[in-house]
Amino acid sequence: MLYVLRPAVFEEPVVQAWSTVFVAVCLQALPFLVLGVLLSAAISTFVPASFFARALPGRPAAAVPVAGLAGAVLPGCECASVPVAGSLIRRGVAPAAALAFLLSAPAINPVVLVATAVAFPGQPEMVLARFLASVLVALVMGWLWASFGRAAWLRVRAGHVAAPGESRGESFRAAVQHDLLHAGGFLVVGGLTAATLSTVVPRAWLDAVAGSPVLAVLVLAALAVVLAVCSEADAFVAASLVGFSPTARLVFLVVGPAVDVKLIALQAGTFGPRFAARFAPVTLVVAVLAAVGVGAVLL
Repeated sequence: MLYVLRPAVFEEPVVQAWSTVFVAVCLQALPFLVLGVLLSAAISTFVPASFFARALPGRPAAAVPVAGLAGAVLPGCECASVPVAGSLIRRGVAPAAALAFLLSAPAINPVVLVATAVAFPGQPEMVLARFLASVLVALVMGWLWASFGRAAWLRVRAGHVAAPGESRGESFRAAVQHDLLHAGGFLVVGGLTAATLSTVVPRAWLDAVAGSPVLAVLVLAALAVVLAVCSEADAFVAASLVGFSPTARLVFLVVGPAVDVKLIALQAGTFGPRFAARFAPVTLVVAVLAAVGVGAVLL
């Protein structure tokens, strides 16, 4: 124990690598988490519940594609989409539609698609493949929840409740403070997990499996979950994995915004651990299958 507390331990390469990954994950995600919290507070404070009743179809199955495609207008990452989806559910939006939005927003918004085009110059098929596979994941998961989801699995945390006489500005500020403190703690937990796992996976292992189509897909799917790279930056990471096939790299791009360690932590904090324990594994399987299927056709 005394050795661990010595200052020299922080000069060890593995500790420096761990701290770099942890800080990078948190700093990448924090601005978008703040954006998501601001949007969530704005929705809960300024947008009447009747708006969503008019904007979305009444049947959850019909609302899923509308909400899924609406994710294209929110320039943020997965950290932003979680609190927004929670706020939508609290405002009366069907959970299936809110979850479709949660999955699509960080994957098909203009910032992510432009970043993908820049990371893969001269390969518009990669941008199209990412868009189609990500939309497919959002729609399938939304429809699966509409068909098989249980209200008991989804425990949406209550938002800030306005005090009597509290102005909208005061309510907005209190909601931001409340949600940011809550979600920020789970972001730190996710960052700690990502940093710890990413520093114990040797790069040599990745090079060894790149030549196997099946192993390459499985390894990059696992790597996307572990590294927890923000969706605005993950295309550049995927582009650097030159030893892997285009389909395997597409899997990395589709899985990451849908399910990673920090996203699982945020979902558990927002919707409850019973939800995250069911939603994350199914999303991972659907994301891998969708990426492989779209990649086989387009790439």
